[in-house]
Amino acid sequence: MRYLIFALVFFFSSLGSTAELAVGKVMPPIQVKLIDSSTSLQVGGKPGKVTIINFWATWCAPCRAEMPAIQTYYEKYKSKGLEVIAISMDDAKDLEQVRKISQNYTFSVAIKSDSDYKNLGRIWRMPSTFIVDKNGILQKNGHIGQPTVDLEMLELIVTPLLAKD
Repeated sequence: MRYLIFALVFFFSSLGSTAELAVGKVMPPIQVKLIDSSTSLQVGGKPGKVTIINFWATWCAPCRAEMPAIQTYYEKYKSKGLEVIAISMDDAKDLEQVRKISQNYTFSVAIKSDSDYKNLGRIWRMPSTFIVDKNGILQKNGHIGQPTVDLEMLELIVTPLLAKD
């Protein structure tokens, strides 16, 4: 019985951390420092670019499988104001492996140890992708729905956001 109570408390406490995180609402801000520069980026909480935030890991096969589609989409739309930030959930000791894999991509890459994403709640599945529009409004919550993305889904959700003023 004690284990059941503990599990329920844990489950409901983890829900509370993302209660404000809803599609159609302002995305709370997160801060990331890119792995190969001193550049820090803030996403959410204010108007900006259409941004795809993708949580991934070097050991996550579905993460690695979707990254070429994200890259293809980014190359096609970066001139229209698209930003992609891939946050590796690897440990800091694995930074060289993260760098090695990220060399294949031109979008921004950060690592969890240099990122503050607590406003998104616990990242409990990978990949997880969040999409934020130009007004800072969350359009895809990475905690809900299909965890992976592909070109078709990106075209369906992100392309209309890029066309809006």
